[in-house]
Amino acid sequence: MLLGRHSLSAKARRGSGHLDRSAYTVLSRLRVQGPMSVGELSDAFGLDTSTLHRQTTVMREAGLVERIPDPDGGMARKFRLTAEGGRQLDAERAYNVRALESVLSGWTAEDVAAFAGFLKRFNTDIERIDKRPWPRP
Repeated sequence: MLLGRHSLSAKARRGSGHLDRSAYTVLSRLRVQGPMSVGELSDAFGLDTSTLHRQTTVMREAGLVERIPDPDGGMARKFRLTAEGGRQLDAERAYNVRALESVLSGWTAEDVAAFAGFLKRFNTDIERIDKRPWPRP
């Protein structure tokens, strides 16, 4: 919750032109997993397909993703990260890393490592309970 508040206040200070949370999450998933259909994204995030249709439409209009035929020959069209989507995702990730570094700047290396270990464990347990594992590079 506190990290969320920190993130929100940081976004308010830096202005517009950056990815919203849903775009960041979808683009991150596409980068790791490759092209995905709306149905696959719906299953991955546990969201209604209408929600994903709206989100992917906005991202497509912004040039962040493109629709392509299924590379495996399936019927559903898939969304793929564009070069611009990758550029904006990299910029947003770099900003988030700098924000986290500012929060953790007074922590010891051991504290950061312990926190990272617990956070990974926490996320893995949530994914296991939800039955929605997040692919990691």
